[in-house]
Amino acid sequence: MAHTDSATSARQSWIGTIQIITAAVCWGTLGIFSTYLNQNGFSGWQTTILRIVTAALIILVMLPKLWPQLIKLRPKQWLGLALQSLIGVLGMSVCYFFAVIYVGAGPAVALLYTAPVFSLLFSAFLLNESITRQSALLALMAVFGVGLTMLGEQAQVNWGIALGLLSGICYSLYGVLGKRAMHDAHPAPLVFFTSIIISAGILLLLPETYKTYGQLLTLPLSTWGYALGLSLIGTVVPFALYMKALEKLPATRASVFTIFEPLTAIALATLLLHQSLSWIQYVGVILILLAALFNAVLNGTTTRVPRWLKRRQRI
Repeated sequence: MAHTDSATSARQSWIGTIQIITAAVCWGTLGIFSTYLNQNGFSGWQTTILRIVTAALIILVMLPKLWPQLIKLRPKQWLGLALQSLIGVLGMSVCYFFAVIYVGAGPAVALLYTAPVFSLLFSAFLLNESITRQSALLALMAVFGVGLTMLGEQAQVNWGIALGLLSGICYSLYGVLGKRAMHDAHPAPLVFFTSIIISAGILLLLPETYKTYGQLLTLPLSTWGYALGLSLIGTVVPFALYMKALEKLPATRASVFTIFEPLTAIALATLLLHQSLSWIQYVGVILILLAALFNAVLNGTTTRVPRWLKRRQRI
């Protein structure tokens, strides 16, 4: 019986690992789809609209199942979810897609992966979590890696670098604000649903949204495919896979395999977009990815309960 349970656990672990890697590969396509849309005349802002609003239309199928939980949310929880959505989804998407335009898909996703560094800082200020010496060293490694990505024959210190770093800041706040807002143990599907729907609701108030879809309707079906791929392959499918994988794997182990996201983005940018990096930029990308990888591995062995959660447990 014990042998059967062990075999089942091992099989579930492998399935979860494959789901995580597949999700990471899907996320890695965002830069490719956004580049194709930019080549068809869409700005970074319009690409953000296409991603979020289209994804919102797709995930509306989740509404009947989540409705009983949504109506129970308190105003304070809605505020936390709104901040998470507007900063972590809308803000991150805008900054990332503009960074892709300015510096290319490879460097943009590397800059996005500075998020763990910013998470350390925001966790210290917002969640009262301490910063260890090893975390500080990993942060310095990532910062040095960012510096190297700015070097090279084609690299320039421009808005793309700043926007790439801002996308990392927004991405880190998505997790930190979500952790703070979700300490009442709301399920991951609810977090994902509200993070997309709230931002989509804001975008639907803007005339630019309707202009963007009007522009899309005048273009060939291939462009529609890029917009659908951006939302379905680059957003909805990977998050669904990631949520299913978390049922089989610890979150710390799952985060290790998300390293396939930037690797996929860089490989696709090289193969499909012919966006090559200089050797020193590759060194910088590797340092950023190693910092993110070590952060995930070390956090898995040195996880501490935040002070605000300890206080809540004593109540």
